[in-house]
Order: sequence, then structure tokens, then C-alpha cells
Amino acid sequence: MDRTIDIYGAGLAGCEAAWQAAKEGVRVRLFEMKPKKLTPAHRSEGFAELVCSNSLRSDSTSNAVGLLKEELRRYGSLIMSAADATRVPAGSALAVDRNLFSEYITERIRGSELIEVIECEAESVDEDRISVIATGPLTSDAMAKYIREKLGCKGLHFFDAAAPIVDFDSINTDIAFFASRYDKGDADYINCPMTREQYDAFWEALITAREAELKDFDREEQKDLKVFEGCMPVEVMAKRGHDTLLFGPLKPVGLVDPRTGVESYAVVQLRRENAEGTMYNLVGFQTHLAFPEQKRVFSMIPGLENAEFLRYGVMHRNTYLDSPGMLSDTYSMLARPNVYFAGQMTGVEGYIESAGSGFVAGLNAARQAKGEERIVFPRTTMLGAMASYVSLGGGNAFVPMNANFGIIEPLPARVKGGKRAKYEALATRALEETDRIKREILN
Repeated sequence: MDRTIDIYGAGLAGCEAAWQAAKEGVRVRLFEMKPKKLTPAHRSEGFAELVCSNSLRSDSTSNAVGLLKEELRRYGSLIMSAADATRVPAGSALAVDRNLFSEYITERIRGSELIEVIECEAESVDEDRISVIATGPLTSDAMAKYIREKLGCKGLHFFDAAAPIVDFDSINTDIAFFASRYDKGDADYINCPMTREQYDAFWEALITAREAELKDFDREEQKDLKVFEGCMPVEVMAKRGHDTLLFGPLKPVGLVDPRTGVESYAVVQLRRENAEGTMYNLVGFQTHLAFPEQKRVFSMIPGLENAEFLRYGVMHRNTYLDSPGMLSDTYSMLARPNVYFAGQMTGVEGYIESAGSGFVAGLNAARQAKGEERIVFPRTTMLGAMASYVSLGGGNAFVPMNANFGIIEPLPARVKGGKRAKYEALATRALEETDRIKREILN
């Protein structure tokens, strides 16, 4: 049996996958086009380069990404080892010295006797071998074409256009109400009513809000960007006229507040994002506003004044798969079990989430190479919840997702003490399960 696997891409996901495979005693061929060729976003020759912020976000386990970090720490993650070794002061967040972080990972990958780094731009994979594709959101055109045409991944997206998603428990249902337009069907939508004065203030804030800064490569790509044609940013729509939104996503017609019996001047609708009803998205609110501006402006919507945003709206270059029905919860292709994907291409969003998918894909690719049973991490853990979301989706059109407590398996009973107590209980359960898996399965 050939106990060598191929991994494509030495970003956070690819490096984590390679490290976990090597820990399992499996040889790795790691294909990376650096330093011969860089993407438009990359500047250094090192692996796992952080191209945006140097913050890896919260380090508290009562925060979803903090929980994910702790799960990875307990499993011996290379990315978390590097982050902890190169951290810089950032309050409750985990931030790193990006140069030292990359150097730490590069040294360990290149220093491993079981990992062979092959410096070349790969345009395809050997499908007869066990492979992990972790080429990232800026995958080269040639590899993207191969994935789409040869591997049959017809749902490959090149741009990410998605509305914000909020935690249901943070919606003020004393103001917002459940109803469907004209009372047709079930009352599945949450409706946030606005008076004329509230709408005027919201509209003014929306049209003057600061947009996210475009990377050079995003600016070039958006010259021919088609997604804006049928998926216009809400702020662009608003700038077309004061009343434009009233005939679009804020149309109040047919939405009667059951408590007053009247229609409001404007209504923002939220639609369920997952089967459990823990996440709701703002219908028609695709946006290119900066994240702090989204928090400020969208919190002006009545009922969302204290909303917790599980995901902000985005519109940028982000090559990713329509993974549900294509990938399993081990990140392998259902049609080609030898081929795994990892990183943002799978539909996870964020540095640590990418590393987490690399951990699961690399570990399972190695176990397959050794003839061992693959591990499906339970949805009670953040690693398992992410893998489940990627393989099954949330019920609506699939969009990339950060780690959040909305995708994790709910607790069997309501926890007293509010949202923080609930999150702490979810984290306690997840880490107990993590320790059990490590003790009973991985050791």
C-alpha cells in the first residue's frame, strides 16, 4: 500500500493537513508554487502567509472561534502551536507577528523528514493517489478549470456575495414579529418594522457608510463582475433613490403586524438560515460595507439593536465549491473519495476555520492511506459542526461560513443564565467530546 499522499497548497489549510498526515506516519508531497509564482495577494516566500489581518480573533472558548482554537490545540495543531508561539498583545484576541508565524510553520514543514516540498504550480492532481486540494480562494485559473471541468465541480464560485447572518437569540422579538407576506404559507419570516422616521435615519446612514477597501486583484476582477447585476449591494440600491428600498428588500406591502393590525412604512425581513432556526439572514442585504459599518448601520434596524452577527455580508473574490452533496463530512469528494478539499475553497471562512478543515482533511487522508477508518467529528464539536455544514449546508443557497454557535448541535435543554451561559455549556460539551476522541480514537 502506498502510504504517500499529495497536498496542493501551503497555506494554513495545506500546512495543517501536511503536518497531521506526517504525525500519522504518512509521507507527504506538498506542492507549492512559491517562490516561483505568487498570487496577487501574497508578498513573501513563506508558507501560511497571513494576507489580511494578523488577528486570529477571540481566544475565549465562550466564543465559537475560540472554541475551535482550543479543540485544535488539544489535537496538536501546527497552526495553533505557531500562533501561541508568536502571539502579540491584543487583549482577549489572539494576534500574531505575521512574519514569525509564517517562519515558524515554514521551518517545521521544511524540516519534517516525512514532508517533501515540491516547488511548482500544479494545474491538476493525480486522481489515483490520495490528494488534498488546499489551493485557497485565489486558486489559479488553470487549477480552477481542472476542478470545475475534470473533477466535475460544477458549482465552483468565483465571487462571494452573501447577506449578513444573525443569531436568532439576539433578535428582539418584542419588536420583530413572525409573518409571511399576505399570510401566505407558514409565518417563516421574522419582520422588523420601521416608521418613516426610522427609515429616513437608516437610509441616510446606509448611503453614507464606508465601504470595505478593495484589494487590487478584487478591483481588477470587479471590472467584469456579473454578480452585482442580479445581486446588487443594498447600499448601491439605496443610492438610486430615497424610496428604492421600499420597492425592493424593505417593501412593507402585505406584511401586517399582528399586534397592531397595520402595515409599517418599511419592513426588513429575516429568513431562517438553518433547520434548527438558530441563524437568520437579512433578506436582500448583500453588501460591500466594511464590517464595523455593517454592525453600526444594520443595528439601527428595529429589533436588531443588539443583534449578534454570526457572519457579515461580503462581496469579493472567493473561489469556493458548492460543497453540499459534493463533499462528505471528512472533506473528501463523494464521487472521488481519494480527493479531499481543505481551506476556504470548501466554504469555511477565516484563518482558523481553514486550518480546522485542513486538520480534518489531512488526518483522514492519512488514515485512508494507512487503511484505517476515517473519523467523522460529531456536530457537538466545532470541528464537526463545520464539516457538517460544508457537507450538508444550512437549507438555503450555500455560502461560506465562519465558525459560530448557530451551526453546532443544540443543547438538549434550555440553559438558564442567558446567551453566555448557553455558549459556555456548548463549549464544555465540545471539549469533553474532544478529549474523548483524542483518548479513545486518536491515541
